[in-house]
Amino acid sequence: MTQLVFWVFAGVAIIAAFMCITRRSPVASALWLVQTLFALAAIYVLLDAQFIAALQILIYAGAIMVLFLFVIMLLNLGASGPSDMAGRPGKVIAGLLGILLIVELIAVAKVLPHSLISLPEGTVEVMNETQGAVGMVAEPLFRGYLVPFEVTSVLLLAAVVGAVVLAKRSV
Repeated sequence: MTQLVFWVFAGVAIIAAFMCITRRSPVASALWLVQTLFALAAIYVLLDAQFIAALQILIYAGAIMVLFLFVIMLLNLGASGPSDMAGRPGKVIAGLLGILLIVELIAVAKVLPHSLISLPEGTVEVMNETQGAVGMVAEPLFRGYLVPFEVTSVLLLAAVVGAVVLAKRSV
């Protein structure tokens, strides 16, 4: 099962990287780069490097990509030229990606053990000795609270896309 998940995320990373370098719009290219960074973070989790995955998401996909998008909007690079995903094909692709995201969230929700939400007394001290501080944060975050974490990520991504759309309209 782990090998299948690895190949799925590796395929997503390769396709997203290809889409990143082939888009005409710098905004679309930056958003495909965010998708590539998320897929790489998932591969880091599979390699048992949760801390690097968390840093990948927080620093690269979060902070640095937001700075890239602000620079793109300030320089007004995306104002001219046709859109990459306009019209009916873009809507079909967006719908298929939305359905894929819902299927992934349902699959993750079925796999997650729900027993990690309430920990017995003394567990925190044992976890701190065996896993360290990073493991104490990563274990509940990536097991018990993975779906709310991912929903929050999608909402933040939607906010960034909304900011880009509003910025393009005001130009």
